[in-house]
Amino acid sequence: MVWLYSLISVFIVSLVSLIGIFTLSINREKLEKIVQFLVSFAVGALFGDVFIHLLPEIFEEGGTNLATSLLVLAGILIFFIIEKVIYWRHCHEINCERHPQILATMNLVGDGLHNFLDGIIIAVSYLVSLPLGLATFLAVVLHEIPQEIGDFGILLHAGLSTKKALFFNFLSALAAVLGTVFSLVFGARIEGYSFFLLPITAGGFIYIAGSDLIPELHNEVKLSTSLKQLVAIILGISIMAILVLVE
Repeated sequence: MVWLYSLISVFIVSLVSLIGIFTLSINREKLEKIVQFLVSFAVGALFGDVFIHLLPEIFEEGGTNLATSLLVLAGILIFFIIEKVIYWRHCHEINCERHPQILATMNLVGDGLHNFLDGIIIAVSYLVSLPLGLATFLAVVLHEIPQEIGDFGILLHAGLSTKKALFFNFLSALAAVLGTVFSLVFGARIEGYSFFLLPITAGGFIYIAGSDLIPELHNEVKLSTSLKQLVAIILGISIMAILVLVE
C-alpha cells in the first residue's frame, strides 16, 4: 500500500507541472493575485506540516532534541547549497527577469533535482504513516502549484513554444517518481532511514517557506493584500491541523 499511495501522490504532483496551460487565458494582473494567494497558502501548509506533523512525529519516534535540531539545520543548509550550486531560485512571477534565457536549461535541471527530492520526501513520509504521507503530499502539491506556474513562464520567456514548455516541465516533474522509487527501494533497507530524513525534510520545508516564498509576499505591501496573505497562511496551517483528525 505504501508503494501505491506514494506513486499515486507523486504522479499527481507531476501532473501539477501542466497547470501552466490554464494560465494562458488569464490576464497577468489577475494571475498575479491568484499566485500571491497560492504562495501564501503554500507558506502556511509547509510550516504547518513541519510543526504539526513532521516534528511531533520525530519526537514521538524517540528523536533527541540535539540530534533533531542538527538534522533540521542540516536540511536548511542542504537546500541552501542546492540553490547556490545550481544557480536556481523559485520564481512565482510570470515574466521573471531574474532568470535570463540562458538559464532555462539550468532551471529545468534544478527543478528536476528539486522534484527528485520531493519524491524522496513523500515516500519517506508514507513509510512512517499514511496520515503523515498525506499531509506531506498536500504540502508539496500546494508549494508546487505556484512554482510550476513560474517555471512555465520562465520557459516561455526563454523562447520555447507552449507545447515544448509543457513537455519539458512535465519531464522535469517526473523526476519525483524516480525519487519515490529510490526512497522506497533503498529506504526499507537502511536502518533509521525515515528518522534521519524526516528532520532534514522539515529543515527543507522551513527553508523553502522562509527563504523562497515569504520574500515573494513582501512584494505587495498594501494593507488589504497583506491581510489576505495572512488569512491564506492561516488557512494553510489550518488545513494541516485538520489533517491531524485523520490520524
